[in-house]
Amino acid sequence: MKGLAYFFFYTYVGLLVVAGLWGAFIGARIDQKMLFDFDIESVNATTAASILTQYRFLRLIEFGFGLFALLFTREVFSLIKFNRLFLGVMFLGVLARAVSYLIDGPPNWLFYFFALYELIGVVLIFLYTRNKLQPHGKYT
Repeated sequence: MKGLAYFFFYTYVGLLVVAGLWGAFIGARIDQKMLFDFDIESVNATTAASILTQYRFLRLIEFGFGLFALLFTREVFSLIKFNRLFLGVMFLGVLARAVSYLIDGPPNWLFYFFALYELIGVVLIFLYTRNKLQPHGKYT
């Protein structure tokens, strides 16, 4: 269980860091076409800039969450407040994807993969850590 929990943790967090930096600083325009099948050139310059600035911002938030998790890996796996924060945000991401499916309709297949991967990660990390967490200060 430990190996699977850490595998899902590091692959998820690694993707957050890499995709966050990529989307914020390099591939925002590429992602519009590749992930969303959206031609950013099809809208006026102000709309394009607004979409891209928000996309870059959200990608950097994604990077920040990944960096937080990397810096506090030990705490995520041993302290209740870090564990619950990490798993709570991760689970709420899955929940947001489900709500979007219900409200907005079915997304590209890749987003189903992300949702399933994230859900498996939440469950495995929760199961592995549920009896190992300390209330504060002491690491296991």
